[in-house]
Amino acid sequence: MTKSAYVALVTCFNEDETLNYEATRAQVRRQVEAGNNILCAGTNGDFSALTFDEKVKLTEEVVDEVAGKVKVIVNAGMPATFETLKLAKEFDRIGVDGIAVITPFFIACTQDGLIRHYHTVADGVSTPIYLYDIPARTQNHIEPETAAKLADHPNIAGIKDSGGAKETLEAYMAVGKAKEGFEVYSGPDHLVHWALQNGAAGCISGLGNVMPNVLARIVSCYNAGAEAGAAAAQEAYTGMRVDLYKLGFPPAMVKRALWVMDHSVGASRQPALLPDPEQDKEIEAILKKFELI
Repeated sequence: MTKSAYVALVTCFNEDETLNYEATRAQVRRQVEAGNNILCAGTNGDFSALTFDEKVKLTEEVVDEVAGKVKVIVNAGMPATFETLKLAKEFDRIGVDGIAVITPFFIACTQDGLIRHYHTVADGVSTPIYLYDIPARTQNHIEPETAAKLADHPNIAGIKDSGGAKETLEAYMAVGKAKEGFEVYSGPDHLVHWALQNGAAGCISGLGNVMPNVLARIVSCYNAGAEAGAAAAQEAYTGMRVDLYKLGFPPAMVKRALWVMDHSVGASRQPALLPDPEQDKEIEAILKKFELI
């Protein structure tokens, strides 16, 4: 099957912390030009800092800008099933290609609770649902056995794994091989090429905001059978990841690196990372090393 690259798109803000839709549209155009699909309102998109209405408006703007050129998945996940379903129904109305649902956060869930949560959302919309596992942020983890049960639902189409452990990703990919129509997308930036080689349908990457063409090259080279080219692009991608992420929380570093490249993206809403001139100099040096500025 042809593999796909999605970028977990940043959300752009004005100086007064209102959403900057025009700057966000510019970032969408940049990804479309590179050939990447879009994940909207995910971890890198500051979804937890956005209101219900802002998520709906943001999705409308992104879908309008994409204009069918690439696919759009949007994250609807919230702590309560009630609000998650309300959001999912809005995204269903707008017309996206998929709805990602990050595991509930703050509320501790049993595996049975997760199954009820996902079944309720998947039953309530016609758009395909993608599970979204990032236990380091939500403290709730979709066990591979639970993913296998959820894969039997006719409207659950796959999973985004952002746990970072190869063993878990391998277990999810085993589910994908056993359950026809259940796609596995790798989240960790350093595992893109490896995941493609081992059965993933593609990747959903935050670092692609900074290196859209390199991410696209990993996937396009793999699809073309040019393994050496994919490996070389992955090496550059991993190198950037190592250098940038050692400076702090990865989504914050991605947003800040993008800000150094283009101030129009703005900072994130407080209490997110504040500007640090010394850190910005380090980020600038990394961007120059990888010939991004």
